[in-house]
Amino acid sequence: MKHITLKFLLLGLFSVFTFNQSAFPQAKSNSGSFVFWTELQKLCGKSYAGTLISAPENDVDFKGKELVMHVRACEKTRTRIPFFVGANKSRTWVLTKEKDQILLKHDHRHEDGTPDKITMYGGQTTSSGSPTRQMFSADQQTVNILPPAASNVWWVELVPSEYFTYNLRRIGTERFFSIKFDLTKEIETPEAPWGWKN
Repeated sequence: MKHITLKFLLLGLFSVFTFNQSAFPQAKSNSGSFVFWTELQKLCGKSYAGTLISAPENDVDFKGKELVMHVRACEKTRTRIPFFVGANKSRTWVLTKEKDQILLKHDHRHEDGTPDKITMYGGQTTSSGSPTRQMFSADQQTVNILPPAASNVWWVELVPSEYFTYNLRRIGTERFFSIKFDLTKEIETPEAPWGWKN
C-alpha cells in the first residue's frame, strides 16, 4: 500500500512539474509586454507622420509643426525612437525591456549632441500591461530631475498596421498631451537626430 501511495505521489509531483515547465514559457511569451515588444520591433527602420490630438492650451512647441517618429535602432532589449518636431531633432524615446516590464526614458539633446539639462526622465511599467498598451508612472529619477512631473503618467498604444500613440497625463491637473501616428503609411526616413552619428 505504501509503495502504491508513493508511486502515485511521485507521479503527481512529476505531472505538476511538467505542467509548470510547459506553462511558464507559454505564459511569458503571451504576456502583454512580450506581444507589445514584438510588435514594436517589427516597426524598426520605419518612419511615420503624426497628428497632434491634444496639447495644453498654452502649447507653442507642437501645434502647427510637422511631427515624425522614426523607429531607428532596435536591439534585443532596447528600442530607440527619435521624435522630430519640425526642425527640432532633440528628442528620442528610449524603451528598454526588463523581463516582463518596460522602461520609458526621454533622451533630450542639444544640436551639438550634448545632453540637455532635463533629460532621461520617464518611468517604468508596473505590470506586463496589454498587448496594445503600456503605461509608465514617473520614477524617482524623474522626480529628482523635474519635481512637478512626479504625478506624470505616460502611455503608448500600438495597434499593429493601424496606429501608434504617445500620451502624457499629469494627474491632478488639466495637462494632457497626445500624438497619433498613422502606421498605414510609411514616410521617407528623416536625417539622424541630434547627437547621433548615423
